[in-house]
Amino acid sequence: MATAKQQLDSFLAKYTPALASDARRALAKMRKLTAGALELVYDNYNGLVVGFSPNEKPSVAILSLLMLPDHVTLCFLQGKGLPDPQKLLKGSGNVVRHLRLESPATLDEPAVLALIQAAKTRAKVPLDPKQKRQLIIRSISKKQRPRRPAR
Repeated sequence: MATAKQQLDSFLAKYTPALASDARRALAKMRKLTAGALELVYDNYNGLVVGFSPNEKPSVAILSLLMLPDHVTLCFLQGKGLPDPQKLLKGSGNVVRHLRLESPATLDEPAVLALIQAAKTRAKVPLDPKQKRQLIIRSISKKQRPRRPAR
């Protein structure tokens, strides 16, 4: 049986090498920014999602990275009402807001770091920085859209 890390690597391998590299770098940055989070992985129909949550309940996850064929998106899963003076967040739903990452370096920008910090501060359930990080594969869709852009 493959480990969770091996499974995540196999999911990322479906993408172009450039996108997989960006996704790995973004994941590494998010791991530093979300000490104590459990990583909930969903290899869904539309894309690969890695959620950062204080526990195994998806309903309290705070942030996630969504890998699509041509870009990585940072999702604020409790994002409605987050202070966003620079108007970086997109979306008009009842809960989630998102931000397309131009590159993993977007996660180093002060305005993005402020959004991430605000999301963690306002979370329904806070992260416990002492909690051991775990990678948990939650679901794998049998049917999936192509993970690479159409030529």
